[in-house]
Amino acid sequence: MPRLKSFRLTKELVAQRAKDNVIIVTFGNFAFMDFILTWVKHLTDLGVSNLLVGAMDAKLLNALYWKGIPVFDMGSHISTDDVGWGSPIFHKMGRQKVLLINAILPFGFELLMCDTDMVWLKNPLPYLARYPDADILTSSDQVVPTVVDDRLADWKQVGAAYNIGIFHWRPTPPAKKLAKEWIDMLLADDRIWDQNGFNELVRRQTGPAFDDESGIFYSYDGNLKLGILPESIFCSGHTYFVQALHQQFRLQPYALHTTFQYAGTEGKRHRLREAMVFFDPPEYYDAPGGFLSFRPSISKSLLLDGEHNLESHFSLINYQMRQIRSALGLASVLNRTLVMPPLWCRLDRLWFPHPGALLGSMTRQPFLCPLDHVFEYALVQVNVMLRDLPAEEFGPAINIREYSFLNNPFLPQRVRESWLDVQLCQEGTEDCHASSNTSRPGLLRFPKRSSEETLKKVFSSFKDVKVIQFSSMQDAFLGFTDKTREEKFRKRVKQYVGIWCCVENHIPGHIYYDMYWDEKPGWKPVPPKTPEDDHPPF
Repeated sequence: MPRLKSFRLTKELVAQRAKDNVIIVTFGNFAFMDFILTWVKHLTDLGVSNLLVGAMDAKLLNALYWKGIPVFDMGSHISTDDVGWGSPIFHKMGRQKVLLINAILPFGFELLMCDTDMVWLKNPLPYLARYPDADILTSSDQVVPTVVDDRLADWKQVGAAYNIGIFHWRPTPPAKKLAKEWIDMLLADDRIWDQNGFNELVRRQTGPAFDDESGIFYSYDGNLKLGILPESIFCSGHTYFVQALHQQFRLQPYALHTTFQYAGTEGKRHRLREAMVFFDPPEYYDAPGGFLSFRPSISKSLLLDGEHNLESHFSLINYQMRQIRSALGLASVLNRTLVMPPLWCRLDRLWFPHPGALLGSMTRQPFLCPLDHVFEYALVQVNVMLRDLPAEEFGPAINIREYSFLNNPFLPQRVRESWLDVQLCQEGTEDCHASSNTSRPGLLRFPKRSSEETLKKVFSSFKDVKVIQFSSMQDAFLGFTDKTREEKFRKRVKQYVGIWCCVENHIPGHIYYDMYWDEKPGWKPVPPKTPEDDHPPF
């Protein structure tokens, strides 16, 4: 390991990595190591090598160096733990970004600055080069489309915040002036969020247009030339996962940023895994005990009939939830990792009141919704908080995988080829017996409503099979024989679901999902009526 001073951020270090005078930078601490590796892998797979990673702690610096990733020391000595959104350390990390911008711009290089929770799906440099007159090109949180092609967003229609998770700076005097005033603002008041400070400064003036064609406009002090990257191809977590604007407009996205999501860092990981763009180690794809999956069954009426409202949305979710609850129980009995099914929603989820889908957006109803819209705490607790859900009280942990897992190109061939289809049948019909005798290789006809003991006994014969897929969860699992284990299981899975948000004209406006809604006669999706009612249905 070279001496620490050799990892200082210098003009010479940037010059070694820059190409065509452009450098691409991200930074983080060791808790985001897998995000950083994903970020690097996507760029290098695209043939882009002019990148640098800032290490906020010695542990990350060491790890990246030994993986051959170009890294520099930020000397910030941030904790190696995960940083929660809005925490004091989160805000400190934001200031580090602005300090980096102020450090690199005087070197004379163009800087594409990125958060670690985004991935590049297409080389962005040719696109950015199309707008050489812009001092800054920034992404935004815009969810209502302003253009339907790959032009810059229509700045007159962008009312949402400019998002500093992806933005490109040129080393011009107006850009340097903005960077200096921005860091001075943040250092003078530690309560200001870096993104809010950026928006406050650049929106001091908006307009006029720089010209009639480019989409660039004057902002900040009237001299800074700004362009807003199009929301359909420089995607937020909403335009990519909820609206899928790039698909609707038949465009190839450049970037995906995991905003507009729930369940914290684990929610970000899971969304990138759902999109099959996260870089996991080989053992993720070959878990001990193997995998369990099932084919969900949803009627056309639940998906499409009637209005898209609270009642129809919760009817759809609850129907799926009951199947998933059975699958979680079966996975627990068989000691397998559950591959979650695709989840369909009729209403969007946000953190403020709305009519079910954002007005002006292109949200299709129903839509394939991210798991964190409903099973928010399943992600947090399964992956992070096992120490807070001890087996003594909550029963054994149940690991999960994303719905796209079995289609992921990284899934090893040995897993793909080790597969058993289980077709549920009525006992006594042809070839339907509680035994391990397959009807043909890879197919087992198995009686519905079999006991826990029978399930364990029969499927122990298939412990070496990597993937067991049930044709349905209807009558596949009736519950645990051991009532103590049943109670522990119930305590665990009750905590997996989150809230839907939010009803208009009601405080509070959120409604709790309930894993055991079907045990409460007359259950209806309504927000808490009193502060005493405002708690999860644990």
